[in-house]
Amino acid sequence: MKEKIKQTPFTSRDFERLFSDDKACLEWITRLRYPNGILCFTCKKITKHHKLKNRPVYECDRCGHQVSPLAGTIFHKTTTPLKIWFDAIHEMATTRSGFSAKALQRKHGMTYKTAWRMFKQIRQLLDENIDIFTDEVEIDETYMGGKRKGIRGRGGENKTAVVGIAERQGKVKSTVTTDTSKYTVMPLITKNVSPKAIIYTDEYHAYKILDRLGYKHETVNHNKQSYVIGKAHTNTIEGFWSLVKRGIDGVYHAVSPKYLQSYLNEYQFRYNHRLEECPMFLTVLNQIPSH
Repeated sequence: MKEKIKQTPFTSRDFERLFSDDKACLEWITRLRYPNGILCFTCKKITKHHKLKNRPVYECDRCGHQVSPLAGTIFHKTTTPLKIWFDAIHEMATTRSGFSAKALQRKHGMTYKTAWRMFKQIRQLLDENIDIFTDEVEIDETYMGGKRKGIRGRGGENKTAVVGIAERQGKVKSTVTTDTSKYTVMPLITKNVSPKAIIYTDEYHAYKILDRLGYKHETVNHNKQSYVIGKAHTNTIEGFWSLVKRGIDGVYHAVSPKYLQSYLNEYQFRYNHRLEECPMFLTVLNQIPSH
């Protein structure tokens, strides 16, 4: 069993101490993107740069070539103060359930359109590659959205199908799909789960082919009110579904199929980094250079 690490909290006081104004936020991004100093493309080496007044741009002291640390990031050409951007990231990162654009609108007096667009951009940072699952893995599918409850595998009109893979004491990957047939589910499993893994599912018919594919596969029969048989259960992935659905229903209220994957990325990012000592807020900020 993996050792549980207590994550270091990052309080509002910590936020104000490190990111008191736009200048501090820009300097953080600059150090993050250029940890060894800024490379001047004209001089073709790392040179000393100075920040231009009233612009988020640095200029080479030798040749005058200019570079913007915000170029190519979610902050590119933004007119919103960087401190508000950082505060939005902080709010999203330090809650289990999420933080709505409406709440950000009220907090900073911006338009809802601006707040929504900011969170849409921030969620781009939370789309990360997840290593292949190799240990004890639970797989389950669910439906999200719509106004009426659907029956598994059918009756899911107005709902969006989602397939989830969770490694016990590890990470989770959730993917929006067109349906939950074996022709859709199996490619996701073979792509993301090692043949060495042990897979636990319920008795949904799409998973019956797993044994023939060479996986060690154990099941529980939910239809017969059986939820745990030895080590066979799907409590981990079902716990994640519960977290996501409570968050979307309580915070965002409704999410369109078009953007559902980005919201799933948000919840699984927080879930996947929950055992790390680094504060979640700083973990999200560290994603900036890779996007």
